[in-house]
Amino acid sequence: MPPTAAQTIPQESVRSLGAAYGSVKIRKTGPVFRRFLSFAGPGYLVATGYMDPGNWATAIAGGASFGMALLFIAVLSSLMAILLQALSARLAFATGRDLAQNCGQSFPRPVRLGFWLIMEMAIVATDLAEVIGTAIGLELLTGLPLGAGVVLTSLDALLILAFMRFGFRKIEAFVVALLVLIASCFAIELVLARPDMADAAKALLPSRDLFTNPAMLYLGLGILGATVMPHNLYLHSGIVLTRAIGPSHAEKASAIRLAILDSTIALLFALLINGSILILAAAAFHAHGHPEVAALPDAYRLIAPLLGSALAAKLFAIALIACGMNSTLTATLAGQIVMEGFVNIRLNPVARRLLTRLIAIVPAVATILIGGASATNGLLVLSQVVLSLTLPFAVVPLVWFTASCGRMGGLVAPWTTSAVAALIAVAIIGLNAKLVFDAIAG
Repeated sequence: MPPTAAQTIPQESVRSLGAAYGSVKIRKTGPVFRRFLSFAGPGYLVATGYMDPGNWATAIAGGASFGMALLFIAVLSSLMAILLQALSARLAFATGRDLAQNCGQSFPRPVRLGFWLIMEMAIVATDLAEVIGTAIGLELLTGLPLGAGVVLTSLDALLILAFMRFGFRKIEAFVVALLVLIASCFAIELVLARPDMADAAKALLPSRDLFTNPAMLYLGLGILGATVMPHNLYLHSGIVLTRAIGPSHAEKASAIRLAILDSTIALLFALLINGSILILAAAAFHAHGHPEVAALPDAYRLIAPLLGSALAAKLFAIALIACGMNSTLTATLAGQIVMEGFVNIRLNPVARRLLTRLIAIVPAVATILIGGASATNGLLVLSQVVLSLTLPFAVVPLVWFTASCGRMGGLVAPWTTSAVAALIAVAIIGLNAKLVFDAIAG
């Protein structure tokens, strides 16, 4: 039997996110629905990562270029995400530690440091998408120059500080409010676009071109990287531990069920938004002979005349800014969880945010100076492919840990779930290997 985390990790490092650990009181009796409300929230923070500005770039490029053909990838990726996030919550409640802490107590120091650096790269890639996406949204809505918007986004650390002081439930409420705003914007735009829902239904089945067209595969992997986010697996396993559950097997099992229900509902909500972005791009651009639309500013400029409403463009920009703000919160939390779990370093949330954002600002500003604003979309899509390439470093340890009876005890994942998760891990690694091979082969 492997050693327990308590034997290998100092007690002071056990509490993920410091004072937020176990800070949310839960109902232990009463109707299931009221008990579920105590657990509702973390799933929506996780869902935020599934609809960040980088996802917009890949979904818009995919919808404009290939119509609704990549809708199958969006749905499949969301189903993968639901299963993997369920394993993340199971690991946290069964062991009392997040995924990064479980990796920290299991891996030798060189491996642990390697995983940490790779996850930091994934978080920087996420932050890069947020920097560019939020700056583009500000430019479209207010006319603020793109370079100035990129620099201005570094000030969102003040927002992090404010919400951390008010408590974790306030963070969750803020995220949910912005998600509702985003969903409302896209609901109105879909009404204006009037997409062919019969074509959308057909696109739920895979296209053969996905496996033979390198351009479609590249965008498909970008959607995969934007949907199944590697840092989200670390994030979820940390933020569910904000719930103050009891130590008994029954209490942990109940917490796992309710946390999985929370994340499943939230990710289905995220799927509706992700699918709406792709369907909107297909209906507004591909169907009107604009397959070249890939950049967010191009989408903004074309969406109003094509849909016949100036409101559509404004809603597009508002939703884009809301996505960037939401991702700001969750990327900071994920970065703190990863840093604490792998190397046991605690940073003030504002300092952590400024550090990550400054690293992301450098390539964003350099791209704008060298290639102009038009080059930022390629950087957005590339950031999502980077996320896809780093995904195995989150999925593989998660599947391994949750399948271990020695680690999980009676809360070990069912063998069928572990088998499907293992297949997902193999598929992700295989697709990424093909992407690298195609890039090398030209």
